[in-house]
Amino acid sequence: MKPLKNKVSITLDSDIIEQLKVLAKKDDRSFSQYINMILKEYLKQTNKKKEA
Repeated sequence: MKPLKNKVSITLDSDIIEQLKVLAKKDDRSFSQYINMILKEYLKQTNKKKEA
């Protein structure tokens, strides 16, 4: 069963949006999926640093 997801609204700089769209397309993911993946990885790395 997939985890529940919530919709959020954020404001990003135009250049960041364009870069993320390009990277998402290269990775064959939607914009939202790509941002979710990036945030998960960032949080994982942040938690590793806190544990060290």
